[in-house]
Amino acid sequence: MSTIKNAKFIKEAFDFGTVVPVFRKVIWLDKKINKATLFCSALGYYEAYLNSQRVGKFIFAPGWTTYGKRLQYQEYDVTSLMEECNVLEIAVGNGMRFHKNRHENYESITCNDSALIAAVKIEYADGTEDFIPTDSTWECAKSNILDSSVYNGETVDFTFNTDETFPVKELDDINKDILIATEGEEVREMARLDALKLITTPKGETVIDFGQNLTGYVEWVVPQRKGSEFTISHAEILDKDGNFYTENLRSAKAQVHITSDGNERVYKPHFSFMGFRYIKLEGFKKNEIDLDNFKAVVVFSNMKRTGYFACGNDLIQQLYENIVWGQRGNFLDVPTDCPQRDERLGWTGDAQVFARTASTTYRTDKFFKKWLNDLAADQHEDGGIPHVCPDLAWDSYGSSAWADAIVIVPYWVYRTYGNNQIIKDNFEAMKKWILFMESKGSQRGLFDTHDHHFGDWLSLDAGDEATGGLTDKFLIGTAFLAYSNSLFIEMGKAIGEDMSYFEELYDLTVKKYREKYLNTGKTEHETQTANVLALYFNLTDKPEREAEKLVKDIESCGHLKTGFVGTPYLLHTLTKIGRTDLAYKLLFKKDFPSWLFPVTKGATTMWERWDGMKEDGSFATPEMNSFNHYAYGSVGDWLYTTVAGIDSDFNDPAYKHIIFRPLPSKELGYAKARILTENGEIISSWEYTGNGDECKFSFTIPNGSHATLYLDDEEYEFDSGTYNTVFEYKGF
Repeated sequence: MSTIKNAKFIKEAFDFGTVVPVFRKVIWLDKKINKATLFCSALGYYEAYLNSQRVGKFIFAPGWTTYGKRLQYQEYDVTSLMEECNVLEIAVGNGMRFHKNRHENYESITCNDSALIAAVKIEYADGTEDFIPTDSTWECAKSNILDSSVYNGETVDFTFNTDETFPVKELDDINKDILIATEGEEVREMARLDALKLITTPKGETVIDFGQNLTGYVEWVVPQRKGSEFTISHAEILDKDGNFYTENLRSAKAQVHITSDGNERVYKPHFSFMGFRYIKLEGFKKNEIDLDNFKAVVVFSNMKRTGYFACGNDLIQQLYENIVWGQRGNFLDVPTDCPQRDERLGWTGDAQVFARTASTTYRTDKFFKKWLNDLAADQHEDGGIPHVCPDLAWDSYGSSAWADAIVIVPYWVYRTYGNNQIIKDNFEAMKKWILFMESKGSQRGLFDTHDHHFGDWLSLDAGDEATGGLTDKFLIGTAFLAYSNSLFIEMGKAIGEDMSYFEELYDLTVKKYREKYLNTGKTEHETQTANVLALYFNLTDKPEREAEKLVKDIESCGHLKTGFVGTPYLLHTLTKIGRTDLAYKLLFKKDFPSWLFPVTKGATTMWERWDGMKEDGSFATPEMNSFNHYAYGSVGDWLYTTVAGIDSDFNDPAYKHIIFRPLPSKELGYAKARILTENGEIISSWEYTGNGDECKFSFTIPNGSHATLYLDDEEYEFDSGTYNTVFEYKGF
């Protein structure tokens, strides 16, 4: 049976330089067909057109995988597009395979050549078939896309002659065994936003504001001035004076350059995306700028929305919307750290801290399946996990709280959706990672001899502009050895594995952690994050001691100090020790540092740093200052599980057993969350009625699920249905 692997990888026979090639094949039909299928993949990104009609809705196909090991191909039913004479054209841009503009030494994912592999299978009504694969009989042409880069944008000249055709050459040295059917969600155009405001900045720049920081590109009408050049630049934010600000993009140019051929046409980039709220226009005359001619196209992976949250506080509601937009902006085929600067990489640490929130808000099992398969493919022989996936072949790898994504992400995917295949698929990779940590200890049970740890990234306890935080990195390493191993044990038992070896290792790790890191009096062992990990990971033998230290630290300084490691667990920990009042105090805090400080500064997505913009309107270091970075959006799972009070049960996953434990706040007024599950819709809501401490609660349990409600120190059991009750509930 013919498959895409029977085709050849092809490229242009002559060097086109930076010009994007278009590969072409003419297919004649002389009899009736039942079905026509296009199979397609590329080294780079491709766009396919059949008889001038776009094939499929996949943006940036074939997706970003661990090139050299795994390359997705797509299958499209093109029956309805077929005619007697068919012209198949496939353009191939560089895509994320090419990181040379910043990562010049990472040869494992760079290459000099883009390449196409494709085939058309035609099934005729008479039972015969044709198979037309890419080979030397195809031809190619130069497109009018003169340059294309994910980071830098696109240069298009509509006056450029694209009629001349050239031969192609077959590439026989590319291993076709790396080709796999599509595993992940397709990236698609998910929404269009209107331009809201035309601004002339103090510097005289012409700027359009779309009102929302987003990931995607602008679709716009190119003016009809033949030979005229137009440039659109992209930025997330304006500076404190109101001028266009791009320093935080680092080397990424994030621009499109268009030369008009005199015909009015609509343009949008083909192989590039940007993170932006604002665009700057250059080359336009005043009468050529009509806001209706500019649309921001929002692109992200085609995941189903499953989680919703609403409350009675406008700032908290905006915080939640920022969390959602942060996921939209960074779940673009892989879970990227940010969409705007010369990075946009699949950072493992960001993915694991946000996995729970992400999997509640959107359906992520298919999205994470592909990424986790790449993460396992990128795993080092010794079991270490790279910092980013797809891997960039850095010398360092295996950082605690980053590499632990190989365990923590499958845990939350399984708990949320209940399919144990995610455990089975990743079991060996998880096991190798636990054994890697075990092997890197001065004593068994410690993870304290491996130097490549990021620590409590961007915490506030090590001084202004510090990155790694004050918390002992080996404390963090050993804490995550215990925590990830505990999750691994749960998952192993869920699929019937003997986990006795790892249970013994877990007990030893807790013992060693207590001996080496608890109550030492050392500053690096007494940070907010250190106390949070000890409490949330159940590592302390005297929780009241660490609880007292944590509360004292927060109350003495009046704010959080945690970074990427401690922040996801901070509010959960305060709730666990009976200080939900203090958790709410931190949530409602408006000045720096807090979750609401960016909201008060007009943020529409989550920031990378607590002080991305400072109180005086100036910015943190542009070298690392993203305004669309979802990690601190991990607070979203506290909104779902504690404020609204909907949680899942690992032992009866996919919300078959629902745990309701709402903890209302009078200052919030009301809260409501909806989660769409396989069994149906779960709803939890509460609202203060205005009659003293009277609070009305409502819960909806779908058919096939049951629930346990914890309320006012009482426990209740419910089957499916909707239940309403009113309590005298003082709240927080």
